Amino acid sequence: MTALLKAELLRLGYLLCFFAFIGWLGHFTIQFLFIGLAVYLGLHLRNLHKLHHWLKSNPQDYPPELSGVWDDIAQTVSRLQKQERAAQQNLMSIIQRARESVAALDEAIVLIDSHGNLEWWNAAAEDLLGFKSPVDMGKPVTNLIRDPAFINFFERGGGKDALKLPSWIKAHHYVQYEITRFGDNDRLLIAYDITRLHQLEQIRKDFVANVSHELRTPLTVLSGYLETFIDNDEFPARINRAFSQMQQQTKRMSNLVNDLLLLSRLENDSVKPEAKAINMTHLLEQLRQEALAYDPEKQHAIMFHIDSPMQLMGIENDLRSAFSNLITNAIKYTPACGAITVRWSHDEKYGYFSVQDNGIGIEALHLPRLTERFYRVDAARSTATGGTGLGLAIVKHVLLQHKAILNIQSKPHVGSTFTCIFAKEMLV
Repeated sequence: MTALLKAELLRLGYLLCFFAFIGWLGHFTIQFLFIGLAVYLGLHLRNLHKLHHWLKSNPQDYPPELSGVWDDIAQTVSRLQKQERAAQQNLMSIIQRARESVAALDEAIVLIDSHGNLEWWNAAAEDLLGFKSPVDMGKPVTNLIRDPAFINFFERGGGKDALKLPSWIKAHHYVQYEITRFGDNDRLLIAYDITRLHQLEQIRKDFVANVSHELRTPLTVLSGYLETFIDNDEFPARINRAFSQMQQQTKRMSNLVNDLLLLSRLENDSVKPEAKAINMTHLLEQLRQEALAYDPEKQHAIMFHIDSPMQLMGIENDLRSAFSNLITNAIKYTPACGAITVRWSHDEKYGYFSVQDNGIGIEALHLPRLTERFYRVDAARSTATGGTGLGLAIVKHVLLQHKAILNIQSKPHVGSTFTCIFAKEMLV
């Protein structure tokens, strides 16, 4: 039993004893006991009324003078109120600092409610996205940024990859958008001005394309002369071996230049060739013939399975290049007498082109970076196989053009499976 409760019971006892004594003197003990209880109850009601009046009218003031347990209640409530006010002030201070910090960012920060309407934005959003306060407050964001690609991106709730688009208010500027969901389907939109990065990327692409074009002609001339020298029996064997090594390196350089030119075309073509229905049976037969002729000395068991009658809408030359890269990679990195399975299939949602092997496999830490340009799991191994490091980058860009993705599953010393996954809308 707490000290406060003991004190209250003692107070009640004293009060009842006092009234009982007065009643005993007048031979009305029971009646005066009831009167004592009524007085005790009246005191409590009076304290309750004062407490209620204080809480309702002036809770910020110091609590009124009360007696007994009511005074302790009032003091406790007053202390809790002070703590709550201090916490609220601290929270408001944090929110204010956060707003000031966000407002000072160079990136555009936009809060969008669950209905897609603008709720708040910083000063950078007005400069980068053209939002005007208070005119645009509460308007749907898709009514202001009307690009179909942005609308689709917004309705999907963003994604892992950011969206890059030309600025809709500044000519020759580019903006990158990122969207994060929070709360009850609210969204946080972050936009960056990436004009400088876009220009640097374009310079890099142009440089690679121009250098590749310039290299192609001298490599062709060099390769032609080397073929002439190799076919000449007048040179000693030692010189012929040198010519043969030079021809191998020239061929490797030519493959690299061709891959760079293909990547450049995939990245820079503003006008894409029209997609057509591709006979997958015919395409896979061509790929089979190429695979069998690629490295017959390894004696691989190369099997092709066509489990779907569906045709694929796309650009046949580009898809052939992507599929051929996956097959030749499997041949390169599968030891002699290994098994390689190429399959075309589909289900209710997707179409699948897969290449499975039981080769050397790849460790999991390398898988996320395999489609980067010139990324090598093992540089020495790639050099030995004559790889350029661009094959999977080409596959990635071809699949992006065809609204497809590349799924990679691999285990060291077990094998790898590369699967191109096409949306059903690409199947006919």
